[in-house]
Amino acid sequence: MKLETPVLRMDGVCKSFPSPAGRVEVLKGVDLEIRRGEFVMITGPSGSGKTTLLHIGALLDFPTVGRVLFDGQEVSGLEEDRLCGLRKRTVGVVFQRFCLLSRRTALENVLFRFRYVGGEDRENRRAAVEALETVGLAEAADRPARVLSAGEMQRVAIARAIALRPDLLLADEPTGNLDAASAVSVMECFRRLNEAGLTVLLVTHNEGLLRYASRHLVCAEGVLKS
Repeated sequence: MKLETPVLRMDGVCKSFPSPAGRVEVLKGVDLEIRRGEFVMITGPSGSGKTTLLHIGALLDFPTVGRVLFDGQEVSGLEEDRLCGLRKRTVGVVFQRFCLLSRRTALENVLFRFRYVGGEDRENRRAAVEALETVGLAEAADRPARVLSAGEMQRVAIARAIALRPDLLLADEPTGNLDAASAVSVMECFRRLNEAGLTVLLVTHNEGLLRYASRHLVCAEGVLKS
């Protein structure tokens, strides 16, 4: 039986950066497959390379060596406009810092996701409202981001990330700035999205979150281990 093509695949991914003391190897030959419907969590200490790995998976950075494939398509040879289109439509990203416009409403922050993809304003607004409903914040649509709690702001960030219905949702320490109760509400949001069929890749140093994952990997000194 033919296996389903992974949503995201990395083959032999290495990443290094220049420094005054010479090049620093952050990732060292990472192989990774994320299949549809998975909730994969990568843990590891600060400086282990997990955030760099996530940024490469989000097409925000590129490997020094190795291949990255989305749905079987290698991305390294894509022209910039096709790469941007793939990034906008295929990937949603949630960061530790919410990256919201504080004076804009929750709805306006989600609508920002549509800024460079076109479409009719009415349809974009409908999709943005639906995304806020999905994360349980329909009643907060007209509130400025600055008056929301930290947990609510992170859920707005999740709504923005899923508004275009991506194939893969990536999250970098999404509970790092939250208290325990808010962290639970955000992780329950990720769980519900995954149960509805969205593929999730989340990196964190907090092993207490592992109960939400369907698969756990460890990043240590630039090497990924199961």
